[in-house]
Amino acid sequence: MAHLILASSSPRRRELLQQLGLDFDIFSPEIDESVLVGENVAAYVERLACAKAQAVLEQFPDAIILAADTSVGVDDQILGKPESKQHAFEMWQSISGRKHDVFSGVCVRTSREKSSIVVRTQVEFQALSRNDMEDYWATGEPLGKAGAYAIQGVAARYIPRIEGSYSNVVGLPLYEAVQLLKVVKALN
Repeated sequence: MAHLILASSSPRRRELLQQLGLDFDIFSPEIDESVLVGENVAAYVERLACAKAQAVLEQFPDAIILAADTSVGVDDQILGKPESKQHAFEMWQSISGRKHDVFSGVCVRTSREKSSIVVRTQVEFQALSRNDMEDYWATGEPLGKAGAYAIQGVAARYIPRIEGSYSNVVGLPLYEAVQLLKVVKALN
């Protein structure tokens, strides 16, 4: 297989990809992550994953680029990373005591081929009290996380069940990423 580059600075994506035993480098592109008017969560994460892959491919045209983007969706709203404590609390209030969706767009790109997919996992959150939110905020874990939580960390105590890919909620749906890598490998 040609040289593989993960287009992400996410330590969670790096750890997930390392689980597969693949050799890869990391290069994190700078792209505009603004949501387009009328854009739904699935379209948003796929567009960003493909934009990241394209930006890195321009730097490394002979490589295979794997990029992903993950966001939480609830009530047709995209819950990105919290900008403040108040913002995190607003996100948690919107997912408290109910189910929400986690979407990841994954894109594998070479100079000749592009394959992408969107993976959806449904996550159920328990009803959160103000004390739960204060305690969770105090851990520091919500910072830099879509939906202001990390299922692989302390937030697991608030999540009674998920339907779908666990690795998707962490930030990189491994099964689907491998399938895309196989397609590109077969074409190169």
